[in-house]
Amino acid sequence: MKILIDECLPNNLKHEFVGHAAMTVQEMGWDSLWNGELMTVAIKDGFEVFVTIDKNLQHQQNLKKYNLIVIILDAVRNEIDYLKPLMPEVLSRLNDLKKGEAHVFTIKK
Repeated sequence: MKILIDECLPNNLKHEFVGHAAMTVQEMGWDSLWNGELMTVAIKDGFEVFVTIDKNLQHQQNLKKYNLIVIILDAVRNEIDYLKPLMPEVLSRLNDLKKGEAHVFTIKK
């Protein structure tokens, strides 16, 4: 899958998406775009998944109008060491997630 990593996440998170083509917003030159516009250009460029830590995104955007899987990583901090524990579940469920919806992944205690 072609995956876009939001600018609020560490760039090296893309390396956790083994077997997928992951790019960062910065690499694409889209860091000046806001969420709705960002998701629109991402879809036009062939991205299938948008990964963010922004828990408000699902309340600010009508995700049903975007043909995109939205993954929200719910971690204490947006540093790679806090995000890595979420990745096994994200990767194992990635192919089953529906487009037009937010899928929140949280550390289970």
